[in-house]
Amino acid sequence: MKKMPKILVVDDEQDILELIRHALNKEGFEVHVAANGLQAIEQAKKIKPELILMDVMMPVMDGMEACRQLKENDETSGIAIVFLTARSEEFAELAGFEAGADDYIAKPIRPRVLLSRLKAILRRRNAIQSAPHETMSFSNLKIDRERFVVEYNGKTLQFPRKEFELLSFLASRPGRVFSRDEILENVWGNEVLVVDRTIDVHVRKIREKLDEKFIHTVKGVGYKFELD
Repeated sequence: MKKMPKILVVDDEQDILELIRHALNKEGFEVHVAANGLQAIEQAKKIKPELILMDVMMPVMDGMEACRQLKENDETSGIAIVFLTARSEEFAELAGFEAGADDYIAKPIRPRVLLSRLKAILRRRNAIQSAPHETMSFSNLKIDRERFVVEYNGKTLQFPRKEFELLSFLASRPGRVFSRDEILENVWGNEVLVVDRTIDVHVRKIREKLDEKFIHTVKGVGYKFELD
């Protein structure tokens, strides 16, 4: 029998926790819960879930800070994180991606939509993990798809998953210009709803780690990976 993924649900509102737990349990998921960001970090290290569904506004530690700490820790950086929040403005969504989130779902909860989005993220995650492993090398830059790490100037860098996937996708065809639509489809997938500026946020964060010289903006079109 196939083992179902573990999902950690983090929210300080008990009725929302129970609603989500019931919906996920009905689908066969193994569900764990936490009431704030600090508990989420402790639980994530202990149970190693495939995905964390986390509220943003919580006491003790909010979701943004918990996400940052999870993505900076080698033990938990590969866990998919989906923010759950009533703050549906674009700035809140971009702040979530800045913190390393994989997706963003607005309240009120609609169980069917929630399940569809979570399944899409998990499918994409499994497809990437089961893809043939390869290492791409470019002089002082190495992208290791097996370990999900980047080596640059002799240093090993741990990238958040979406930053790694974006860099890996662009580097797969050096010199080729990818449109924003192509990037969104191949890195985030059609079933994951993100704003257009999400790509810009991730490109900027990659450039902060690798300097400006690898990912180039092609105005009005998109981005390309190229060595200067």
